[in-house]
Amino acid sequence: MTHPGTIVVTGGSRGIGAATVRLAAAAGYDVCFTYHEQGDAAHALVQEIRALGREATCIQADVADDDAADRVFAHAASLPRAITGLVNNAGVTGPIGPFHAADTKTLRRVLEVNVMGTMSFSRHAVRMWLEQGRPGHIVNVSSIAAASGAPGEYVHYAASKAAVEGFTVGLAREVAAQGIRVNAVAPGTTLTDIHAAAGEPDRPKRIAARVPMGRIARAEEIAEAVMWLLSERAGYVTGSVLKVAGGL
Repeated sequence: MTHPGTIVVTGGSRGIGAATVRLAAAAGYDVCFTYHEQGDAAHALVQEIRALGREATCIQADVADDDAADRVFAHAASLPRAITGLVNNAGVTGPIGPFHAADTKTLRRVLEVNVMGTMSFSRHAVRMWLEQGRPGHIVNVSSIAAASGAPGEYVHYAASKAAVEGFTVGLAREVAAQGIRVNAVAPGTTLTDIHAAAGEPDRPKRIAARVPMGRIARAEEIAEAVMWLLSERAGYVTGSVLKVAGGL
């Protein structure tokens, strides 16, 4: 089997993104990942990956910016191995609360990051692989909220993730014949700091009782699913949304 190459991960400095970066390096990938604000954590993770003998680099980027994909992929191209995978992980929820209380700025930000960011980076990756005549693999990080609708918490976030899932299926079918696979992972509630950012750091404890398995996920458990979909072990899987949600 050929070397897995370089993987690009958006939002890779923390949570599910950082767990994916670590597992990718352990699986033999070189890694380029983005961060938005946590520069110290990002650069520490780069050093951690390099200590494992893999190439790694990070770049500050807001995936909602028009030029973000161009900048990030150009930066990733500085690594010695070809880019073979993309994980669209960067995402925001906005404050927890009823939909009528959400302001327009929040709605726009959630859609720009979660939907437009995912589409922009995916478009760049597909164009690149088609031009190079290479296969490639995209994994989009969705959410179980796409199915539940997240009433009373963040309906707008749920809607953005439903859009990501529809996009995943359509793009997968469009590029399957060119050897490009596109899938999504839909995590349940996971132990990351996204809950604190949304204004309720103790939300995982509140949610755990609803989960059939009686607990919430660790970031590494979601990252394992991402890595499986990127790997050749999932070579006949495309256009799929894999729920990793403890039975929800």
